[in-house]
Amino acid sequence: MSTEYAVTEVRNPLRVSLVQGDTRWLDPRANRDYYGRLVGALHGTTDLVVLPETFTSGFSNDAIERAETMDGPTVAWMREKAVDLDAAITGSVQLRTEAGVANRLLFVTPDGAVQYYDKRHLFRYAGEHERYAAGRDRLTLEWRGWRICPLVCYDLRFPVFSRNRYDVERTTDLDYDLLIYVANWPGVRGHAWRTLLRARAMENLCYVAAVNRVGTDGNGLVYAGDSAVIDYLGNPISECTDMEVVATTTMFLEELRAHRERFPAMLDADRFELR
Repeated sequence: MSTEYAVTEVRNPLRVSLVQGDTRWLDPRANRDYYGRLVGALHGTTDLVVLPETFTSGFSNDAIERAETMDGPTVAWMREKAVDLDAAITGSVQLRTEAGVANRLLFVTPDGAVQYYDKRHLFRYAGEHERYAAGRDRLTLEWRGWRICPLVCYDLRFPVFSRNRYDVERTTDLDYDLLIYVANWPGVRGHAWRTLLRARAMENLCYVAAVNRVGTDGNGLVYAGDSAVIDYLGNPISECTDMEVVATTTMFLEELRAHRERFPAMLDADRFELR
């Protein structure tokens, strides 16, 4: 199979830093200081910094009362860090929107641009659907020559939404190269986390970079980390344990493209529209 790629500013390695931290409970200022210290030494060594889901508060329905806006201190902090690091930075926070408070993933680049995705699949088991506004459309974006699709936690359980679609009438390539998950995924369900990350990488012919938090939150839930970068064959390139860590991994676009050439499963995939 011969495939053409229209890609700008190709940097064929992409360095991704997973920031696996022990998020402070319901304390945005303390978390900005804490995560700021963790990422402080990354300048010149990374292209993309990935923070956990709800990294300013932990996963709590109570945080809705303190939700910021897009003009608030956390978005400003992410812009500042992107400039300092000369890298994109992403993670989710509770943000107040016209539709209500969303669990909003922010993707911020050094030029000050902010793109976002509001979590579509709200975690019914914890009552998230009762207090937060659900998003609808997923985000795909380009950063340093890579096409990226960032998603949030519970989205991992819904493969249709994350499907890497290929339509020769629409494009000559798949939707994305890298699938990102930011999460607060309790250790008791760790087997599902590890298994589904590998499945998403294999079925979508892509890399997966996933960040989970560690520690114990204010509800007594224990988080085992298990942040990881998975390759397109489902093999872990890097894996974290249950400790605070910043792990930087390099991925290679040429290797991904070569795999798609050898194993073009996307040509046999079902076509569909998501409503």
